[in-house]
Amino acid sequence: MESNNGHHHHLDKASAAGLLIAFGIIYGDIGTSPLYVMDSIFKEDPIISPQTVLGALSCVFWTLTLQTTVKYVVLILRADNRGEGGIFALYALVRRHAKWLTVPAIIGGAALLADGIITPPISVSSAIEGLRIIYPDIQTIPIVIGIITALFLVQVFGTNKVGGAFGPIMFIWFSMLGTFGIIWIAKDWTILRALNPYYAYQLLFEKPEGFWLLGAVFLCTTGAEALYSDLGHCGRANIRVSWVFVKICLILQYFGQGSWLLSHAGESLDGRRPIYELMPDWFLLPGIAIATSAAIIASQALISGSFTLVSEAIRLNFWPKVRLRYPSLQKGQLYVPSVNLLLWLGCVGVVLYFKESSAMEAAYGLAITLTMLMTTILMSYYLYAKKYQMWGVVIFMAIYIAIEGSFLIANLVKFTHGGWVSLVIGAMIAGLMFVWYRAFYIKLRLTEYVKLNDYVDSLKELSRDISIPKYATHLIFMSNASRMSEIESKVIYSIFQKRPKRADIYWFVHVDTTDDPYTMEYKVNVIEPDDVIRVNFRLGFRIEQRVNLYFKKVIEEMVKNKEVDITSRYESLNRHNVIGDFRFVVLEKFLSFENELPLFEQAIMKAYFFIKGFTTSEDKWFGLDSSAVKIEKVPLIIRPAENIKLKRIYS
Repeated sequence: MESNNGHHHHLDKASAAGLLIAFGIIYGDIGTSPLYVMDSIFKEDPIISPQTVLGALSCVFWTLTLQTTVKYVVLILRADNRGEGGIFALYALVRRHAKWLTVPAIIGGAALLADGIITPPISVSSAIEGLRIIYPDIQTIPIVIGIITALFLVQVFGTNKVGGAFGPIMFIWFSMLGTFGIIWIAKDWTILRALNPYYAYQLLFEKPEGFWLLGAVFLCTTGAEALYSDLGHCGRANIRVSWVFVKICLILQYFGQGSWLLSHAGESLDGRRPIYELMPDWFLLPGIAIATSAAIIASQALISGSFTLVSEAIRLNFWPKVRLRYPSLQKGQLYVPSVNLLLWLGCVGVVLYFKESSAMEAAYGLAITLTMLMTTILMSYYLYAKKYQMWGVVIFMAIYIAIEGSFLIANLVKFTHGGWVSLVIGAMIAGLMFVWYRAFYIKLRLTEYVKLNDYVDSLKELSRDISIPKYATHLIFMSNASRMSEIESKVIYSIFQKRPKRADIYWFVHVDTTDDPYTMEYKVNVIEPDDVIRVNFRLGFRIEQRVNLYFKKVIEEMVKNKEVDITSRYESLNRHNVIGDFRFVVLEKFLSFENELPLFEQAIMKAYFFIKGFTTSEDKWFGLDSSAVKIEKVPLIIRPAENIKLKRIYS
């Protein structure tokens, strides 16, 4: 395993506060499934028959056992990347072994983000629609949009506060599900025979069209991926301990609904919702209020998961550099303003397009099945890379590709009924990730580096050449060169040719993002005392890039150690010990017209620079003070076009 003992200690220790936050953050999605699973099954098969009821319950029980408990809670939670979970954390653990693993990572990540746009509308709509039992003419769409908007506004305060408030509500929700479930089971104990997997087999293989009900059954496990995505928020032990209680309550509720359905065999649901039918009339309003709160929390699970996902995607070069905020000091707490806005727009669009939760069920599930399949592929490779027994890896892969492949086939039937919406959203996100990933490697290939030592004498000469006006006392270039001895040729071009930049001291600063979340280190190489200095920062992927602040700290320590003199070199200012001015130069590349890139790569780079126009600029990403920053546009030259047949004529 990759993480050190400290991280394991944090992950494998359960606490009361940790369990409460786990309830509040990760179980919303899977916990609100009882709102719509049985409705969805009997929408496909309108007349309630004992065979369908027992078969559906058996399928639900074994799906929660094999898919959620065995695959996610027991196996996949083991694969933590220094305490962080999720499909990209898993990919980061195996990516050095094989390049093709990028494909499942991009598909899975994009599908998970697409799911984040469909979960809030379906959960909140299905809860609010319960009000129609009491108020048949109520307009639910404005209420749903209002609730979703409020939820996205709350994100700025961080999921720690949100999770702390949500935990007790979710505990009440699961207790309520379990209580009403057992009351109805007690009315007909024979319902427990559905634990026998034979009933699932009967439904899927003996009942005509029965196999296609798997698409609706799958809705009971859609939140399983959130358990892994939020590993960093909650810790492995807290998830495993709390899941025992959650699973028992869910099973009791599903079987209670089954008992109610059996008592109405031969009828059709006709708009009735089993979850609300279990409640006595006097409890209906409080029940709907608790269900709505739980649905809000379901949305939270995917939103916080999406933020974590995007922060990891940036580090893996799958996503543009957008602004990340850390609202609290709690590990894993994160807020991404641009993603928050995009998710909100997507959620409102889904509500306005589908209007009813029953219409959204078709779009729901298809995307998440893809994510689960991709996680299975990455996990199989992880087990293989970790030298697990080969037969064990093959069995794991075969079982889960068979299960999830069946779910995917059953879900594909929904494609024309709305499933295409989640696939279109997922394809757009995957397209963005692919463009960003390919463009990163094209740029890397085209960036030319030179030895810094070859230019030290020229830099010293330029520094003393009084015929050139001084550009700055301290000139700092942000560099992509990770080796201490190298610098981009474009930086040298900018200093000597673009407009000669005379300075007293030339600084070259590089920022490395590490796989460890909280690294804060730096290394200094004084190439020429008081003339040329190179600084390398190593910052963890959870650390905000505030280079301005960190650079000041480096200067302070170097001055204290008498490694550099930062007083101004202007005579009048030097006499009064005035500190010299600092100026940052950030080079922004653009695609030059003169290039010979292949057509496909040219299209990728054009798309890359188009998207880049809407994202955070380099100086803001590095957290530089805008008043002391010069942005220089430099062409990303790809071998200028040659063999130009230009003929001179003489008159």
